Amino acid sequence: MKRVFIIHGWGGHPDEAWFPWLKSELEKRGYEVFIPAMPDPDEPKIETWIPFLTKLVGAADLNTFFVGHSIGCQAIIRYLETLPEGAKIGGAVFVGGWYNLRNLETEDEIRIAGPWVNSPRNDEKIRKAVNRAVAIFSDNDPFVLPENQKSWKEKVGAEVIVEHNKGHFNDESGVKELPSALEAILNMR
Repeated sequence: MKRVFIIHGWGGHPDEAWFPWLKSELEKRGYEVFIPAMPDPDEPKIETWIPFLTKLVGAADLNTFFVGHSIGCQAIIRYLETLPEGAKIGGAVFVGGWYNLRNLETEDEIRIAGPWVNSPRNDEKIRKAVNRAVAIFSDNDPFVLPENQKSWKEKVGAEVIVEHNKGHFNDESGVKELPSALEAILNMR
């Protein structure tokens, strides 16, 4: 059975924005879908989130798919880095994902985002671990710089989709459905 793990972002939760809609749509099509409540979402840490994902997912294979939002995208690529050599997942959809951020206003925001932005990644290993990748952006995201589109394409080999007026794809943006994410997963057969 195909499994999909939807990973929320910083300060997020499983019932946020378009996650329940996507879960329902995928389940109608026979997918097993998980939207875990990531540990301490207001203070996301690589050293906490990645082991949590590893335990949750178990054995990853070509029937394993991920959808990430914001820092959840970073969590997915850092998880992929930990897979054994030669292991490969079916695909990943990165929504509002970033390599660099803007509009971080407080010292706490900079402290929390710093390790995710600045610690090195093995992009070649990540690219080899994902069969297909799609990165979805909004043309008016207040946090994700347009340059991130190029980063996801070059570093992960992602196909890039730019949505109009979706903000950061969160509750504040009012995005309750995201057909492009559904279509991306369905096309990763």
